[in-house]
Amino acid sequence: MYKFIIGFMAALLTVGGIWLLVDRKTQQQELIANTAMIQQQIEQVGKLIVTEAHYSQVFTYKNSQKLFLNLVSANKKAMILAKAKATVEYDLRQMETKIDEKSKTVTIVSIPEPVVNIYPEFEYYDVTQDYLNPFEGKDYNVIKSSITSQFRKKIDESDLKKDANERLISELLNIYILTKSMGWTLVYDEMEIENQEQLENLKK
Repeated sequence: MYKFIIGFMAALLTVGGIWLLVDRKTQQQELIANTAMIQQQIEQVGKLIVTEAHYSQVFTYKNSQKLFLNLVSANKKAMILAKAKATVEYDLRQMETKIDEKSKTVTIVSIPEPVVNIYPEFEYYDVTQDYLNPFEGKDYNVIKSSITSQFRKKIDESDLKKDANERLISELLNIYILTKSMGWTLVYDEMEIENQEQLENLKK
């Protein structure tokens, strides 16, 4: 009887040990799988988020030079149809994140600032120039710089950056949903993200 009890206890301990070992291994595999999935999601989000807009406007360029002791004026002018494609981008490949498997926490360390890119195109009409004041390369550079600056000002006054921010939030929301569904926590600026409203306030 005594041997039977000893044998039974030994068998019970063996089965329990195997069960704990298998359970722990299963949990570890699940943790590794979850970590890999979150990392993959972050890498996918790392693509550029682009908000795009198109602008067009007509500009007039005039230049006058006084020659021969201000006795002669040499003039040139042009009408320019300027078209521009503008993009506001978040290069989320530069977003810094940290994954802590022990605490099951994904921390967004930093979010890159938006980048505004402007791609102007110019069509010149009604170009007139005097022999003593012809169009030169520097004139075209002045035109390009001036018009691009005006487009940039218009973009800053528009909702383009706001639209880009909303796109950013929608991408970060994917990370939030994934981490929450797996029982993980998303943290930014030492604050635990618990709802979408907190995400929307990140870049305001």
